[in-house]
Amino acid sequence: MFGALAQWFDPDREQDRGSTPDYRFSLANERTFLAWIRTGLALIAGGLACAQFLPPLPVTHLREIIAILLLVLGGVVALRAVDHWARTERAMRLGTALPRSRFPAILAIVVALGAVALVIAVLVQVF
Repeated sequence: MFGALAQWFDPDREQDRGSTPDYRFSLANERTFLAWIRTGLALIAGGLACAQFLPPLPVTHLREIIAILLLVLGGVVALRAVDHWARTERAMRLGTALPRSRFPAILAIVVALGAVALVIAVLVQVF
C-alpha cells in the first residue's frame, strides 16, 4: 500500500525506470486525471447541496443518506483518479499496455442507479 502512495507523491522516483514518454501523452494523461478530479468535485458538491438544500424526503434520513453516498463517491473518484494517473504514467514509461479499468462502467451504473432512486423519491413525494 505504501508503495502505491509513494508513487503518487514522489513521481521523480519513476523517472529512473523505462524511458520518458512523448510529452503529449503525459499531458493527455494529466488532462484525464483533471477530468476525473472535476467529476469527484462535482459529486462532492452535489452531496453538500443535498445535505444543505434538499427538503426532507418522505423516507426517514434519505436526504442524509444521499448526501453521504455522494460525498463518499466523490472521494473514491478522486483516489481512483490519482491511482489511474500513476499507473498509466508508469505503463507509458515502461512501454507496457495501458492499465484497464472497470471503474468508469461501475461509476456510470452507480450514478444511473442513484438517478433512478431520486426519481422514485420525487414521485413518492409528489403522490
